[in-house]
Amino acid sequence: MNPKNHTKTAAAALFLGAALLLSGCADTTTPGQSPAATSPDTGGGYEAPAPSASDTAMAGTDLKTAQTSLGNIVVDAKGISLYVFTKDAKGTKTSACTGECLNAWPIATTANATPTMDGVTGEVGTITSPDGQKQLTLNGMPLYYFSQDTKPGDTLGQAVQGIWYVVTPEGEMVK
Repeated sequence: MNPKNHTKTAAAALFLGAALLLSGCADTTTPGQSPAATSPDTGGGYEAPAPSASDTAMAGTDLKTAQTSLGNIVVDAKGISLYVFTKDAKGTKTSACTGECLNAWPIATTANATPTMDGVTGEVGTITSPDGQKQLTLNGMPLYYFSQDTKPGDTLGQAVQGIWYVVTPEGEMVK
């Protein structure tokens, strides 16, 4: 290969890589990790990865219970706390958390045809999210993660702005 052509090829590859990074086309997150975001709804920056639907489906059970400092609450298969949003109406077909809200409060989803549960006694169902995913519901209320909860037992989203709450296995808000 002509050294001059090799230099042009290397320069083109470098330029293309830089363009992809700058345009946001290159995904630098690991599977199951959400990009960092800032939400005007909660006023903070968030770096924590949110569990994905495939993570939950692979673990086998969509919803189960766990004992936390707030009592026995509903969590996902990995033990990550789930929340309800008081601005959602019971029995809603669409989530009231949209846009930037979803950066801090990712939806809890399932890949299962029928949601699976262990120890949850409330009525479990799904609604369709704007992007076509099946968002889990408990007693007609959509379920969400809090992006700052990074490990089982975290309940950092509890009572944020007086509108986000963990739920009991029966589907009642813990206030």
